[in-house]
Formats: sequence, C-alpha cells, structure tokens
Amino acid sequence: MAQQLVVTAIGADRTGIVSQLARLVSDCNCNIVDSRMAIFGNEFTFIMLLSGDAAAISKIEYLLPSSAFELNLLTMTKRTSSRVLPQLSAPYIIEYTGVDKVGTLGAISSLLAEHQVYIGALRSETIHPTVDGPAHTHTVMTVQLPTEMAVEQLRDLVMKKLAKMQLTGNFVLQS
Repeated sequence: MAQQLVVTAIGADRTGIVSQLARLVSDCNCNIVDSRMAIFGNEFTFIMLLSGDAAAISKIEYLLPSSAFELNLLTMTKRTSSRVLPQLSAPYIIEYTGVDKVGTLGAISSLLAEHQVYIGALRSETIHPTVDGPAHTHTVMTVQLPTEMAVEQLRDLVMKKLAKMQLTGNFVLQS
C-alpha cells in the first residue's frame, strides 16, 4: 500500500538543488506526487509530496538528513495520507491588487474561512510599481466553495470586502 511523506527543504539558492533532491527521491524508489518551489530573498524553498511503499518512505526518511546536511539545507518531513475533500464547486480565481497594508491577506482569508471556502492555491507578493510610490500587494487564490453556497453570494461578499479595503480585484471561474 502506498504511503505518503511531505518534505520541506529550505536553504541558500543555487543551481542544481532540485536535481539533487529529485535524484535522492528516485534513488529511494519514491514518486513526487506534487511539488512547489519558490525563492524568498536569497533562500530556496521546496515542498514535495512523495509516495512510495513503506520501505521507500522509510529509506528517504533515513537518508534525507545526511543529504540535507551535505546540501546545506534545513529539511522537515511529515507522514501524511491521501486527503478526501468534501463536495466542492468548480474552482474560482480571486485576484486582487492595491496598496500593501498589514493584515490584507488575513482579512480576505478570514472572510473565506467564515464561509468554509477551500483555498487550494495561493500566491501573494509585494510589488513596487514605481520607484517613489507605495508598495502594492498582488494576490491570486484558487478557491472552491461548499456546494450549498451560491457563487454570487460569495462573489458579492468578496468584492465588497475588496472595495472596503481599497483593493481592486475580480472573482472568476477558473478557465
């Protein structure tokens, strides 16, 4: 029976890290089911969901700490299992931009949580549109609603919240 392991790796960014980690995963006879990589400042971050039989998962748990040490990476692992989601709507995209203020993402995500909206993906970044102007936030979320919730109702709530926070944005069906 396939088992799953979440692996997170963080360290100074340099060429070849993904290749070395992917090679270790295959050498342990594991499969990368899902992964995300990003650069934050000078730091490389990589999250993988691995699957494999019990021996393969145990092998990577054993070998990863020494490989991470050699690569100068901080790693963390956690065993998990397949997730069964409740019945949800088709995916929608919420995107917004505006002057960057503390608490913006927290306010929007709290509104979604109040209505049991599932956030499947999130990317938020601070951008500087002009040299001397204020920093702006730009966020894109992929969300799914409980099937009993009307899309128009949530769209209205989100758009009102964005307007109140002086943000521009949209709420559209993912294409």
